[in-house]
Amino acid sequence: MTSPSRVGSFDHDGLTFDVRDTGPLDGTVVVLLHGFPQTSTSWAETAALLNEQGYRTIAPDQRGYSPRARPKGRFAYRSSRLVGDTVALVDAIGTGPVHLVGHDWGANVAWATAARRPDLIRSLTSVSVPHAGAFLRAMLTGDQLIRSSYMAFFQIPWLPERAMRSRPRVLDRTLAKTGMTPEQIGRVHQEILRGGALTGGLNWYRAMFLQRPTGLSGRVPVPTTHVWSDGDTALSRRSAELAGQYVDGEYRLEILTGVSHWVPEEAAATLAAIIDRTATAAGSPV
Repeated sequence: MTSPSRVGSFDHDGLTFDVRDTGPLDGTVVVLLHGFPQTSTSWAETAALLNEQGYRTIAPDQRGYSPRARPKGRFAYRSSRLVGDTVALVDAIGTGPVHLVGHDWGANVAWATAARRPDLIRSLTSVSVPHAGAFLRAMLTGDQLIRSSYMAFFQIPWLPERAMRSRPRVLDRTLAKTGMTPEQIGRVHQEILRGGALTGGLNWYRAMFLQRPTGLSGRVPVPTTHVWSDGDTALSRRSAELAGQYVDGEYRLEILTGVSHWVPEEAAATLAAIIDRTATAAGSPV
């Protein structure tokens, strides 16, 4: 057997993705998928804590965010493509099944990957965003539709980008209301606005209605923990409570009190402990 090596990037679908690979090379692999409007840097503190516990963490800049992986048009951001990116990353790591963790849109991809390719996933930890089916049901039976009303604005071509760039103070106030710190908001300006990732990130929203109906009902057979925080302005408690109905494996719901949507940064120690507990309970592959 060859010794594992660092993964600085990987290729898929004619695109090249940048990757942050930290921790012991021989450690159990945890893949961390970021959301909007952030990059892999949002995982820095959580990853460092997991590295201290002996885990090797792999955090990619996803489609639309990596400078060499920004295809044009919403069709390039369909769920099947996003799942394909994650599968290609696991293959590039080359160590076998991984523990998969996702926050925000990254959680949506993590749920879909665990449902479609459970052979590659040892455990799933989703943060903030539940299974797509649970999210849709919460929109129909609770206040999730109101919480998600901003998504309608994101469907409009060009206008959201123009508004965010021309009125940065309005954007800053909006992000601050969700719980983002000034430091986090500064990274949004640096990595997303000035970094050229805004349209790619918004295309995830513009492609959300292109998902096949089966994606809303696909069941997850691997051990799963869903993490929801009661200070989340975007996701309802109802959506979190419904998530477990789409898991056939061992399941746990973790509710964090007094924490905003930005869990990986605001509650890194708590989240790292949850990931560790989920991974440990899942055990090693046969």
